[in-house]
Amino acid sequence: MLPIKKIISPTDFSEPSYAGVKAANELAAQFSAEMILVHVVPPAHPFPPTRLQGDFEVLEYSERLIAASRESLDQVAKKMIAAKTPSLTLILEGDPADEIVNLASSETADLIVIASHGWTGWHRFIFGSVAEKVVRFAPCPVLTIPATQGKERRGGI
Repeated sequence: MLPIKKIISPTDFSEPSYAGVKAANELAAQFSAEMILVHVVPPAHPFPPTRLQGDFEVLEYSERLIAASRESLDQVAKKMIAAKTPSLTLILEGDPADEIVNLASSETADLIVIASHGWTGWHRFIFGSVAEKVVRFAPCPVLTIPATQGKERRGGI
């Protein structure tokens, strides 16, 4: 595992994910590693036209979502990544867990630092766990940062 030269840090712009970015930044500084900050935009699914009023352009919606994500990711990088840390920000499209695993493989990452939302029960059943899937399929070690005990931690019924 050592030396760590490249760390992937995914964010979904939630408070728990920022804890993961913070940990990744600290590790990158400790090991003089490159940090790749990534956000994955899920694919836009077209709705049946009878359910929407007016015109709905899936491509336009997707482009706006990507542009907004890019702006948010740049702000996160500016606030949370040390200026001396070599870094790259990426916006990817697709299933978040799959894209994170594919990125780790294509970039030959040494470590993925990902936060867990701490969902249990029905929330986890419905939404699944990106962190869990990344841990199972990643080509490199994965450090999971648990959600703190607070508002962002969601329990089941």
